[in-house]
Amino acid sequence: MSTTPRTYPWASQFGPSSVTFRLMRADDKDLFKTFIRSLPPEDNFYLLVDVQKDAAIDNWMHGIESGATLSVIAVENNQIVGYCNLHTNETPWIRHVGEIRMSVSPAFRGRGLGQTLANEVFAIARARGLQKIWARMAASQKAAQNVFESLGFHAEALLADFVKNANGRTEDLVIMSYDVTGFVN
Repeated sequence: MSTTPRTYPWASQFGPSSVTFRLMRADDKDLFKTFIRSLPPEDNFYLLVDVQKDAAIDNWMHGIESGATLSVIAVENNQIVGYCNLHTNETPWIRHVGEIRMSVSPAFRGRGLGQTLANEVFAIARARGLQKIWARMAASQKAAQNVFESLGFHAEALLADFVKNANGRTEDLVIMSYDVTGFVN
């Protein structure tokens, strides 16, 4: 079974902008570093790595190279304007599940770019035989929850006082999931 149901790259219009979609490669490291570090600090606060550290970016690219992470990127004028990652695990009891992480440049939010990136990852997840995708976010990240709800995710769990915010206060962690087997492209 193919791991990608589509041939990349391909392009689409988002307002006045032509955006090319393709799979991220390890040699996109500098492009990705520029993009991820250009995002507002709150967009990256709850990532599992500190993207201000070069070693974290190196590890991210290692995940791309190893195949543990598959990432679809959106590129405009040789600059990344969004990404959507699918993280998988080969542990037998959880290999049917993937984790999704995504971010879109503030200039492209509200144009459907996140929906397009997510749909690409949903199709890839299905082609890989995954059955469920999950996402995690702090309870205060209401915009992220709204985006994932609009994609068809629903809340599965709330872990009380599970994360600390930038002010050092604890907050709840929301776990949301999506049934990939029901996705129709």
